[in-house]
Formats: sequence, structure tokens, C-alpha cells
Amino acid sequence: MAEKKKTYIEDIERTLYDIKDVDHSVYKAHSGLTEDVVRDISTRKKEPQWMLDFRLKSLEVYNSLELPTWGPSLEELHMDDIVTYVQPDAKMTGSWEEVPEDIKDTFDRLGIPEAEKTSLGGVGAQYDSEVVYHSIQEDMVKQGVIYTDMETAVREHEEIVKEYFMTLVPPKDHKFAALHGAVWSGGSFVYVPAGVHVEMPLQSYFRLNAAGAGQFEHTLIIVEPGASLHFIEGCSAPKHNVTNLHAGCVELFVKDGARLRYSTIENWSRNMMNLNTKRALVEKDGIIEWVSGSFGSHISCLYPCSVLHGENARCEFTGVTFASKGQNLDTGASVIHAAPHTSANINTRTISKAGGMATYRSAVKVTKNAPYAKCSVNCESLMLDNLSRSDTLPVMDIEGDEADIGHEAKIGRISDEAIFYLTCRGIDEEEARAMIVRGFVEPIAKELPLEYALEMNNLVNIELEGTIG
Repeated sequence: MAEKKKTYIEDIERTLYDIKDVDHSVYKAHSGLTEDVVRDISTRKKEPQWMLDFRLKSLEVYNSLELPTWGPSLEELHMDDIVTYVQPDAKMTGSWEEVPEDIKDTFDRLGIPEAEKTSLGGVGAQYDSEVVYHSIQEDMVKQGVIYTDMETAVREHEEIVKEYFMTLVPPKDHKFAALHGAVWSGGSFVYVPAGVHVEMPLQSYFRLNAAGAGQFEHTLIIVEPGASLHFIEGCSAPKHNVTNLHAGCVELFVKDGARLRYSTIENWSRNMMNLNTKRALVEKDGIIEWVSGSFGSHISCLYPCSVLHGENARCEFTGVTFASKGQNLDTGASVIHAAPHTSANINTRTISKAGGMATYRSAVKVTKNAPYAKCSVNCESLMLDNLSRSDTLPVMDIEGDEADIGHEAKIGRISDEAIFYLTCRGIDEEEARAMIVRGFVEPIAKELPLEYALEMNNLVNIELEGTIG
């Protein structure tokens, strides 16, 4: 009998991302997490007293909390070895010509300046712990749109930042939220006035170059009533032989009748611990759309949360996860229905190969204040060998009896029947298998920004070899 072929998906081609720059940083904090380190970060940033107080309080909370007792093991993370602040040899500028050549070359390879010319309304670029480039089109400024780095926002828009900063993700939320509150650095601040529709996306890109360091950028976006915005975030790092840490924080405030699409591709290296926290608060008739791709990192814990706080608030979540050898990617989404007639639709795809572990973890809560809430969760997983693992762990907490909640999960391999059907119609068997895998991720790929959709198609590069055991 002829051997059955299996579908083999190439690992992510990381040559572009794994190019390391020579470390030209002008300052690094002492490794580990102490009060002196926290005070040093705040002093260097010339922060107001309230922000230093916030950092020190967050440090207290961090020291009082234990590591999570669920999810992937974090025993490989040793905070005493992590450098929490790395200052690059660059000042923030609005001109790429003023960015140091080695840093500019990195962002050129990643395609950021080119994308800015063709399809973006503004760009922020962070290198290690500081934003080195930021721009926004003049017509957006005239409409009152604010897009800048968080340090500038603390100085120039202090009252807005003080009102919202880490109110949606408080330090007491979990140990790594507290860590973020203590040592955060860089990130993006976006404010869209009422009724303003930002026609071109804004994009921030976060690049961590230093070995053994952490990146703790903070993203704060406020979309006022009736306004709309598409915000794109990209992340990457070269591979080192020591552990790196990413513990960013994203807070999204979507006001009455506003709409926000938040697209992100996390393509960290295989030595990265990605412990990111993202949360959105959506008011009456508001819409949050998440588009999330998790391709990199050694370990990921990432569960964007939508709090549907106003009547008719909506959430759409689209996600894809690719776990290969040496990766344990624990991803998912959570939704809190806290008002009448709220609705959510969660749609994810996961692929695991070569012993990779992909876990989809969802949490849906419907409070007593949310009659007629609707939520549909659909998770599909494709395992490409006998070494890989894929799990779906849904949690649903329904406090009322007037909710319409559904969960559907599928885990499996490529169907022999589907291959037979396609080959009977004259399609080559190898191309048939390739078509099926492309079709599996297509619902996600079509939601990605163009440059990331092209990237994902390159990541999911189909080859056929071997046998299914």
C-alpha cells in the first residue's frame, strides 16, 4: 500500500527578524527588580511625583503576589536576571534621517518606513525601552487627533493620562500587571475626538534588541463617542541564548457609538516569555474588533479581554496561533457582558507542529445586568503530527437566564475525504493539501492588515513529505 502523505508546514522564516544589532545602548538598569531600579527609571524620564508613587505602589503589589498557578510553567523566568530598562543611543524624532543608522536599518528591513509612505496615517517605532521615531499626518492633527509616545503624553496630556492610566488593567490584576506598573517604558498614546473618523490606520512597532532584557511598553487608546480608528501593532525580537521578557499592557477605551479595530502580530523570538495584558472597555453601541496573530515566543500567555459595559456594545475577536517545536502558546480571549443586548463573536484558528503546544483558553461571563446577551465562540485546531498538542479550555459563567451563549471547538487533522474529493477533480494531491491548510487560516488572514496578511501567507508555507503515524 502506498504511504499516506502528511502536510508539513515550514517553520516561520525568521532570518529577517533574527538579525541582531550591535548593542549601542547608552544605559542599562541593574538587572532584577528593586526600589532603586524603579526610582532610577522614573528619574531618567523626569516624571511627575504621582507617576513615581504609582510605580512604587505597583512594586509593592508585585512583591505581594504569587505567580499564576495555571497555564504554562514560568519556572524558566528569573527576574533577578532581567534588565528592565535599556536606553538606546537615540532621541525620539519625527524624521527617519535623524534616527541612528543601525536602528533605522532595522526598521527598514521590517518595512516600517515604506508602509508609512503608502498606507499609514502615523507611525511609532520603539527600540528596546524607548520610542525613537513618531509621526502623524498633519490633517489628523488638525482634526484634534493625538498620537504620540507615552512619555510625551505624561508631560503634555497629563490630566488625560492620569484619569485613564492602568484603571482598566490595575496592578493588582496579576503579578505581571504589577510588574508592568512598576517598570513600564515607551508605548503609544492615542486620543480620537468625538465624531472624528481616522481614515488611515496608525501603527506602532516594538523591537527588542538587547539580550536578557524586558520590554514593558504601555498602549493607551481613547476613542470618543461616534469616532473610529484602526490601530496596528507589530512586535519582534532577534533570538538570544538567554531569556527575554515581554510584559506590555494595552488599555482601550471605546466610548458610546465609537469603533476601534486593534490588529496585532506578535512574532517574538523563541527565547521570549510573552506575558502581555490587553483589555478594552466598550460603552453603549460601541464596537471593539480584535485581530490577533501569535506566531513567536517560547511561552505566551495572551488573552485580550473585552468588557461590554454599555447597552448594545459589541465585540468581534479574530485570532490565529502557530505553535512549533519548543513553543507553548497559551492564548485566547475573554468577554464580560455587563449590559443588556451586548454581543460577542470569537473566532480562532490554531496550528501545532513538531511538538508545539497550542492552548485556546476562553472566558465568557454574563452578569445579572446583561439580559439578552449573545456570545458565540468558535475554535478550530489543526495538528500536523503525533508530537503536537492542542487543547481548548472554555469557561462560561452565566448569571442570568436570558442569554444566548454557544461554544464550538474542532480539533483534528486534514481529512482524507477532502483530499479524495479534490484529487477526483484533477487537483494534484500536494496542491490539494496545501489548499486545505490555506483555507483553514483564510478567515483569519483576510482580516489582517495587508502587510501582515502577506507575511502570514509566507509563514504558512506548505510542503509535503513523510507519513502520518
